[in-house]
Formats: sequence, C-alpha cells, structure tokens
Amino acid sequence: MRRVVFLLSILALLSSCSSKQSEQEITSNKKNSGADAVPVKVQEMKYQKFSSYFEVNGIIEAENQAFVSPEINGQIKSILVEEGQRVLKGQLLVKLNTEVTQKSIEELKTRFDLAQIAFNKQKSLWDQKIGSEMQYLQSKNNLESLEKSLETLDAQMEMASIRAPFSGIVDEIFQKEGEIASPGRQVIQLVNLSNIIINADVSESYISKISKGDSVLVSFPSYPDIELKVPVFRTGNIINPSNRTFTVQLKMRNIEEKLKPNLMAVLKIKDFAADSVFVIPSLIVKQDLSKGKFIFKVVENNGVKEASKTYVKTGISSNNRTVIKEGLKEGDEIIVEGYNMVSTGIPVDIR
Repeated sequence: MRRVVFLLSILALLSSCSSKQSEQEITSNKKNSGADAVPVKVQEMKYQKFSSYFEVNGIIEAENQAFVSPEINGQIKSILVEEGQRVLKGQLLVKLNTEVTQKSIEELKTRFDLAQIAFNKQKSLWDQKIGSEMQYLQSKNNLESLEKSLETLDAQMEMASIRAPFSGIVDEIFQKEGEIASPGRQVIQLVNLSNIIINADVSESYISKISKGDSVLVSFPSYPDIELKVPVFRTGNIINPSNRTFTVQLKMRNIEEKLKPNLMAVLKIKDFAADSVFVIPSLIVKQDLSKGKFIFKVVENNGVKEASKTYVKTGISSNNRTVIKEGLKEGDEIIVEGYNMVSTGIPVDIR
C-alpha cells in the first residue's frame, strides 16, 4: 500500500514540473515573438542646436508725434488743414487773429521811416561838424529802438502762425475757428508713422541676457501674418522699483504704416543658445519624488528590445523641448510615443 502511494506522489510531482516548464516555454515564446510588445516610437539621441526664448509685451509709439500749440495767446482766425491730411514740415496749419499786431507794425513802420529820414539828416550835419553830438546820438538811438520794436512785432506775427514741426498726418484737431488758443493748449495732434518705437518692460532677471544690437522677433496680435526681426536699440539703465523691470527699446521702419501708436507688440527675446546639446520633448520627462527626473529608453536584452527607466539631469526648457545635461549618450533611443504604457523590462515594438 505504501509503495502505491509513493508511486502516485512521484507521478503528481513529475506532472507539476512538466506543467511549469510548459508555461515558462509559452511565456518565453510570447516574449521572443513580440506578441505582447508595446508599440512605441523612438528618437535617436544626436547633438543639435538649441535656443530658448521668453516673451514680453510692448507698446508702439511713433518716433515723431506731437500736440501742436501756438507760442502766444490769440483767437483762431483760420484752420488750414483737415483731419487725416498729410502735411510737410513747415507747412502752415493754423493762423491766429493778428489785426492788432498788424496795425502796430504799420504804425511803427511809419515812425521808423520818419526816424530814418531824421537820422540821415542829422548824420549829414554831424559829418559836417554842424550840430551837437547829443542830437546825433538821440537820433541814432531812436532809429535803433524803432528797428528793434519792429523785429519784435514781426516775431509775434510769426508766432501767430502754427506750422508743422515735421512732415506727417493731421490725426486730430482739438479746437475750432473763433476759439482762443494759448501756449501749451493742444490745437492739433500731428503724427508721422514712417518710424516707430517699441517699448517693453522686462524683468530684471534678464538684464544680463539682453544687450544693444541683439535680434528680437516681434509679432503683433492684430496682424498675425507679420513677424519681424528687429535689433535692440537700447536698454534702460534704471530698474523700476515698483515692478522690478527695465526698459527694452526697439526702433524700426513702418514701411506700409500699418502699425499704429499704442498698438500691442509681442517681443520674443533669446535668453539661451547652445550649438551641441541633447534635446528631447518636455512631455516625456517624468518625476520620481525620491530619485528625480527620468525617461524611458530602449535597450536590448537577450535579443529582445525592452523599455528601461533612465534617470536624467535636465537643463533649460523652451517651446516644449528640454535640454538633457546628463544620463544619455549619443545613439540612445528614447521612447517619445507610448512612454505612458511601459515600465522597465517591458518588451517594445518600435514603429
């Protein structure tokens, strides 16, 4: 009886071992055949160029823009231009009422002519040693005084004419004929759109990364099809204590005059550049709380391609791309699609 039980136990053990060996062979066959391999896409590590940019908003202003007003008080007699009209430098825009000044000039001219005759006669007598020196000097002084008074009134007449300080467009007229104009009170807004300035406030953390002459990519939300490369004209020398920024200023030609004062611009400024680094998609970089950042790369194990968790040291990121400082070498294949479906040792099928 004991012999029969012993033989049955031996048969059961042999059957169990045969079953386990069969399962291992099936699993091995599946692994080798790739039937359970996760489909992935990879990127081969090669050194490449990399640039990082940051964006700030800027505001456009015209290089030549002015609120024009008279140099003296006076009633507006006539406005000689219209809104939207193009004018040339020195062109007469507005005339003030100068009737009183004109009458004063006419009166002075009469007195001046008479004083000129009197002086000429007195000089002739003085040259002949006739008459006193005092009479001669009084006549001369009177003539010179009237001459200076005429020059003053002529200057006042010129001040009563408002002329364009530069060529441009009359954008807005603020006063009407008959109203009183005075120095400092806006009469006309004149703007020249040929040259514009873009001012942007940039965080002080970038002050060491921006210099005069650096190229900046400029775009305009109102004109999505326009993107220009413009050099930095100057950088501010003072940090604004209220927002910890400094000014970056660009100057550029506004060829078609599409860009208007106070329009918003977006400045894309380079803050990092490298000629030979490893760069990978930022999305594939994962984080372990204890060990740091990692990605999955493809390794070969006994002829089977598998995923391998690889810890890396990252650098700067920009535009969904990240620089890898340590952890990868040239020729490594990193998983860029399907990385969420793998772990170390999982077979992969490179598509």
